[in-house]
Amino acid sequence: MAFSLALPPLVLSLGLLAQGSPWWEHYETTDTFLCPRLGRVMLERNASQASLIAGGYRSTMFRDDANLPGTRYRNERMTLILRGDILSIQQPQSQIECTRTDRV
Repeated sequence: MAFSLALPPLVLSLGLLAQGSPWWEHYETTDTFLCPRLGRVMLERNASQASLIAGGYRSTMFRDDANLPGTRYRNERMTLILRGDILSIQQPQSQIECTRTDRV
């Protein structure tokens, strides 16, 4: 099954070239990960939300306090699960595991 980082049409049509988040979002942690088929992605996060930046596009997710292993963030299209140095990106019919490369 093919994996695609699905983004809303509005974001795609704007051609948003995300380099980092605006100061008012106040992300406390920024990590980079290496993912099969996606290459390098950046995850900015705090206690309540996260932003995944991949291929010049951004997708924002909110904290999921499910009683399951890992720190979880989700939106209507995907779920992120952070367990140590592994980031799992899950969509309805696909999953990809990424490995942390460094912490900014």
